[in-house]
Amino acid sequence: MPRWMRYAHNGQTAYGTLEGDVVHAHRGDPFSGAEPTGRTLQLVEVDLLAPCQPGKIIALWNNFRQLAAKLNQPVPEEPLYLLKAPTTVARPGAEIRRPRTYDGRIVFEGELGIVIGRSCKEASEDEARQAILGYTCVNDITAADILNRDPSFPQWARAKSFDGFCPFGPAIATELDLGKVVVRTLLDGAERQNYALSDAVFQPARLVSLLSRDMTLLPGDLICMGTSLGVGTMKGPVNTVEVVIDGVGTLRNVI
Repeated sequence: MPRWMRYAHNGQTAYGTLEGDVVHAHRGDPFSGAEPTGRTLQLVEVDLLAPCQPGKIIALWNNFRQLAAKLNQPVPEEPLYLLKAPTTVARPGAEIRRPRTYDGRIVFEGELGIVIGRSCKEASEDEARQAILGYTCVNDITAADILNRDPSFPQWARAKSFDGFCPFGPAIATELDLGKVVVRTLLDGAERQNYALSDAVFQPARLVSLLSRDMTLLPGDLICMGTSLGVGTMKGPVNTVEVVIDGVGTLRNVI
């Protein structure tokens, strides 16, 4: 199963496919066409980067039935979403700093991310499925106390758009058995989330199709599918968060 990764080596940035701890170097990228060079590197020889550079990041709210039930929220009839700034992107392994202007609660949200592989507008579900390059691990970090600080305006974008608040990776899995996907999140080694993608209200192809009716999705765009039970606060001062999805890998960051 191909897993695309993006890395830096000897001052150069490149894409490759990951098999175990071996990186198979490629020319180009998986969005416009990549060719193997025949060169291999050990994973420890490279600096792992976020596996793509999204032009936009779409984050879902209330997309899992179990969490909706716990929050006493109705299951939505259409996707409820916000946009995160592209500057929220952080690489796997990065240290993410608490914003200097904020001393409130910071919340982790382990999620499955969808990476768009080709332009997609007003797509059917079949067309949307073909437009998906693959799937990755995401930690959709939130400055929770900002969200409703002003009673006149819920600040979703601001609460989720501080620099570094969207680490994702370590790779993009192009083939994944979506019916068996389980998202696990560990905080300082203790499991806090363990939920199945099958509980999602909007599954990937349906979600991409619906979103493409609102806006054109472009290669590299990232869709964070939302989270479920177990979301919690990182009480610090230093915490390690791991988002684990079999077939994709482990996204690990220090906050």
